[in-house]
Amino acid sequence: MKSLVTGATGFLGSAVMRCLLAAGHQVRVLVRPGSDRRNLESFPVEIATGDLREHDSLKRAVDGCDNVFHVAADYRLWVPDPQTMFDINVKGTEALIITAMEANVKRIVYTSSVATLGLNQDGSPANENTPSSYIDATGFYKRTKYQAEQVVKRLTDDYALPLVIVNPSTPIGPGDIRPTPTGRIVVDTLNGRMPAYVNTGLNIAHVDDIALGHLLAFERGVPGERYILGGDNMTLLQILQTIDEIEGMRRRRTNIPLGIMFPMAWCMEKIAAITRREPRATLDSIRMAKKLMYFSSDKAYHELGYRHRPSVEAIQDAVRWFKDNHYCGSSQLQ
Repeated sequence: MKSLVTGATGFLGSAVMRCLLAAGHQVRVLVRPGSDRRNLESFPVEIATGDLREHDSLKRAVDGCDNVFHVAADYRLWVPDPQTMFDINVKGTEALIITAMEANVKRIVYTSSVATLGLNQDGSPANENTPSSYIDATGFYKRTKYQAEQVVKRLTDDYALPLVIVNPSTPIGPGDIRPTPTGRIVVDTLNGRMPAYVNTGLNIAHVDDIALGHLLAFERGVPGERYILGGDNMTLLQILQTIDEIEGMRRRRTNIPLGIMFPMAWCMEKIAAITRREPRATLDSIRMAKKLMYFSSDKAYHELGYRHRPSVEAIQDAVRWFKDNHYCGSSQLQ
């Protein structure tokens, strides 16, 4: 059984790739020219060079595959050219799903995001049925993921596709080479660059647990359904304090009101527009921080058999990996 994985050079995609290999799948990965291939090193995968924006390369990548795991996405909280993100996340997703449909693949697992889901105003965990809308999506990344999921749902319904949607929360753990925005929080904390925090919250899950959730969705998921793959709900302060405890340190941090952060983020975005380098804080990230982004994985627990380890273990693995790979002042755990 051969499965195509998109996004395998990235953080979550590489974890899905490893999970499928361990389960006995033959794996082909779609890789853009010039991509950082460190996450592919020493793994027995077939590489198909291509791009979600190049339809001919998608046909070559899908040809001969039984299944498709579409994990790839342009995940950034700030982009100098939003059209590129739309072309990859929305148009590229549509093109790949249509290509897979025309090739008569047996199963498709589409990696959406909890970014497409609604949030409860009282901070209680949201689920797959919590109302959401395009207007509620904060930032261009969330809006493109919302649009992409709507496209996938329409295609699935119109053509009765054997497609299951998964909505990962916030993955953390080894292999975050870029790193992701959440990974940067870990690295900055380890390097003493997080002296303050804002009152926000995230759902934290080990990247390998989310990857296994993809395999469970492939094996047990109902076509047309979507499943949240998450972990523990934590405030940002709890995340920072957990990293401190892992390091055997106690740091005092200042709570910064979000109102103060808006002018700072505005200035950072203006500088980024000139330097073309992603700012450390954006207006959209501050708007998102006004909400507790808490979620429940109960549906995946009951229908897929999904389980997740305690979030502290995910953070421990992330700390160890970042230190071992020289993202911090010391490469060894203390």
